[in-house]
Amino acid sequence: MASATTTLMDTDVAQAVQKLLAIDGLTIGLLVIVISFLLGAFFLLNALKRRYHDTVDPAMVRVFNRRIVAWLTIYTLLGVTVFLGPTTTLCFFLGVSFWALREFVTMTPTRRADHRTLFWVFFVFIPLQYGLAAYSGDRRWFIAFAVLIPVYGSLFISARIAFAGEAQRFLERTAKIQFGLLICIYALSHAPALLYLDLIHYDSVSGQYQAWGQSKSRLLFFLVLMVQLSDLLQFLWDRLYGRNLIAGQIHASKSWEGLIGAALCCGAAALTLQWLTAITPFTIYGAAIMGMVISLMAISGTMTMSAIKRDRGVSDYGTLVQGHAGVLDRIDAICFAAPIFYHLTRFFLGAEYAN
Repeated sequence: MASATTTLMDTDVAQAVQKLLAIDGLTIGLLVIVISFLLGAFFLLNALKRRYHDTVDPAMVRVFNRRIVAWLTIYTLLGVTVFLGPTTTLCFFLGVSFWALREFVTMTPTRRADHRTLFWVFFVFIPLQYGLAAYSGDRRWFIAFAVLIPVYGSLFISARIAFAGEAQRFLERTAKIQFGLLICIYALSHAPALLYLDLIHYDSVSGQYQAWGQSKSRLLFFLVLMVQLSDLLQFLWDRLYGRNLIAGQIHASKSWEGLIGAALCCGAAALTLQWLTAITPFTIYGAAIMGMVISLMAISGTMTMSAIKRDRGVSDYGTLVQGHAGVLDRIDAICFAAPIFYHLTRFFLGAEYAN
């Protein structure tokens, strides 16, 4: 009897462990490859810097290495959350959103009358938005997820500030809080919401659309990879071929050559990755288009947040992540790319639109 009980307990433990470790092997494998590649690039650049210190620009190598370290940190944390499951990933992004909004609010000071409004923003709208993200796969809850902050949040913030009874610079104060909530919380929440999408894909064998049964963590990895490639590729294109700045007063190095070059390279990388691994439910050409869209939106996010920093007279948002001083500095591209990628994916391949 005791032996049977022990065997049953061992089986339960084994099933629990198996459930915990039920991860997507392709995603973890690609994460390992990317992390290994970034580590190799980091050590190679440092070796080149030491060997050819007279010809290699040390400032450029230093900036590039810091970007690599920042993305290594993000990929490592992402890998841990993917390993532990969607709920952990959701909580991870919730924490990042909280910290990013904190940086944004610190950089754009508010008045004492706004503090109660900020309490609602941090401790009500953030958890509520991410809670709805966990149920966004259902059509009814998706509507709530999609409109909570743009509709209810925006109206609540303006009304709550008005009720505080301080009219001085009302529009500016309202706009700052609304924009921070929109970018740091609403936009970023679309990244973990990818894990709850119910999708279809085109089966070339049957010539019909069928349910896509692969892990949704592949979509999140694809998004983050394309954003990172866009960041690194535009940095290289700007340094090597950048001649025409997009807006010199906003960003001193972002060029049209870098924007176009990074977008095209991301499209080619997405096409190749889809062809080799079928990582997304898109066709290879659809993946290429999505790679270019993500790249363009990532660069748009960087430019927008850079404009805010120039307006406030600061260089960085914070000092938590090495490489690009603030958390918001590192995720600004994801904030702009995530909602566009999410909604395009859902619009074209959402299972509810299959019939």
